[in-house]
Amino acid sequence: MRYRSALMLAALTLTLVWGAGLGAAHMRSNLWFLERVEATLTDLRILLRGSRPAPDALTIVAIDDQTVQRTGSYPLARARIAELIDAIGRARPNIIAVDMLFLEAGAAEGDAALAAALARTPSIIAGAAVFQRSSQRAGAGGALLDRIPDAESFLLPLPRFSEAAQVGIVNVGTDQSGTPREIPMIFRSGSDIRAAFPLQAAALSLGVEPVFGADGIELGGRHVATDSGQALPLAFHGPRGTIRTISAAAILDGSFDPADISGKVVVLGTTVTGGGDVFPTPFDQVLPGVEVIATAIGHLVADGGITRNRFTHRIDAATAILLPMLLVTILAFWPNAPGLAAMGAVLVCWLALNALLFSNGLWLSISLPLTAIGPPVLIFGALQLLLNRRRAQHFASQSRMLQAIQAPGLGKWLARHPDFLALPVRQDAAVIFIDLSGFTGLSEILGPNSTRDLLNGFYQMVDEEVAASGGSIISFMGDGAMILFGLPAPKPDDAQRALGCAVSLCGRTGQWLATLPSSTSERIGYKVGAHFGTVVASRLGGGERQQITATGDTVNIASRLMEIAKANRAELALSSEILHVAGPDNAASARGTLTGPLEAEIRGRSGAVTIWLWRGG
Repeated sequence: MRYRSALMLAALTLTLVWGAGLGAAHMRSNLWFLERVEATLTDLRILLRGSRPAPDALTIVAIDDQTVQRTGSYPLARARIAELIDAIGRARPNIIAVDMLFLEAGAAEGDAALAAALARTPSIIAGAAVFQRSSQRAGAGGALLDRIPDAESFLLPLPRFSEAAQVGIVNVGTDQSGTPREIPMIFRSGSDIRAAFPLQAAALSLGVEPVFGADGIELGGRHVATDSGQALPLAFHGPRGTIRTISAAAILDGSFDPADISGKVVVLGTTVTGGGDVFPTPFDQVLPGVEVIATAIGHLVADGGITRNRFTHRIDAATAILLPMLLVTILAFWPNAPGLAAMGAVLVCWLALNALLFSNGLWLSISLPLTAIGPPVLIFGALQLLLNRRRAQHFASQSRMLQAIQAPGLGKWLARHPDFLALPVRQDAAVIFIDLSGFTGLSEILGPNSTRDLLNGFYQMVDEEVAASGGSIISFMGDGAMILFGLPAPKPDDAQRALGCAVSLCGRTGQWLATLPSSTSERIGYKVGAHFGTVVASRLGGGERQQITATGDTVNIASRLMEIAKANRAELALSSEILHVAGPDNAASARGTLTGPLEAEIRGRSGAVTIWLWRGG
């Protein structure tokens, strides 16, 4: 027990250190090797959550295939874009967010028209950050600017456009598979710091200045949680078209409902086939980039998106410590099937809770706790398996020693008849099996000495009852016994005496259990089965060690009757054969309650057996 306690303490200590180390690295966002696993598990949770309605405050105006067919050119001329912006503006939107880069000069008249159109309606236009270094995160700048994207340079619109509209950086943060996971809300290049396109659009729409905090952004009375580096996690509403989308051709033709534009944040972008601005998402492998941008704007102005920040990272770190320690503790106290079942139940409950919280807007990691669980549970499980194997070998050796006890009546007979059962003999006999339930798990707790004392008490009690009834204990089998009435020679009342013995064993075993400490008696029970029929009695073994035993279908049925007794919460299961041979005036009828007859299937035997269940009064 001291060895087991020391092993458990060491396992819990190492589990704590391992989980704490992973949690600390997670808080610093240094577990890049888990990103692919977490991305896959996140996609599964998004799909499990299902599609959700997009905010009504958003409308996308898409320059799509229909628009290109109508205008006859792609990309659209800036004069045509100006016409499109003016048409949107006449429907009185809240703002227009133009997800396009105007980096180079075009036709003079078209540029002038576009600048004028942007100036007539509150507008945002796009800039881009250029990253040419391997690291895209700044490691300094204070708590608010720590780990924000560090760009080589910014690609900004021509001055005449940036003077007519606000500018936001339109870059999207993707994982290794290219799926957008977040949009940084702020970028830096040297001393130049610029806000993201969705943030500029949300601030202009709400008429407020964004205020950055350690765990998010304040937009007037709204708090939007952000992750490390002031990144906004993305929670897609659904596949392409989930956000209300109007073709730019319909805007130019005037064949749209102005209510879909009036008072809305209108995001103007390209969805034309072959345009290249598409991303894979859990719902759609070719989601247009304008929908990604619109999703982020919707999070900022309406639904808040999904929370993943320092608070959730602290929960992740705590889970990476506590969950593995809980599983190791379970494995220490229940190393076998019950322990595995309990561990499985804990993991299922945790995964269900994680999915439920994700569905309600809280993004907690799955990959981090799973990584924290793996090594401690596997290593400790292997050590437990080795320890249990050594214990099993010890108990097997002890069991072999205890099973050397031979029934006293048979011993005397053998002394007078040394050739007894030298050849197998077929004869009728009554067979009883008794077995302790729950003994294996108890023996692991008691230790070898206490186990031996417990078994000796059980064996002595069984031996006394069998001797008083004139039966023979063929063998003690670990925590059970096989008893035969019919050796060394069959008698007319074998079945009647066997019934009396079986009933007495039930009563005596119950009394014996009551004398044990409650911590022991509450963990174990007993079951008894009795049958009458033909057996093959013989001597098995060789050399100086031989064992008298009985085999055959009768023995098999008697043994299986114990399972039927246990399954039916009865003390004793009897075959109709033993009741018939014993006669109506038997101990089972006189000293308890018989229930039956019942037809039962016997494992390993074809056909049903008629049985009766006995319960004491």
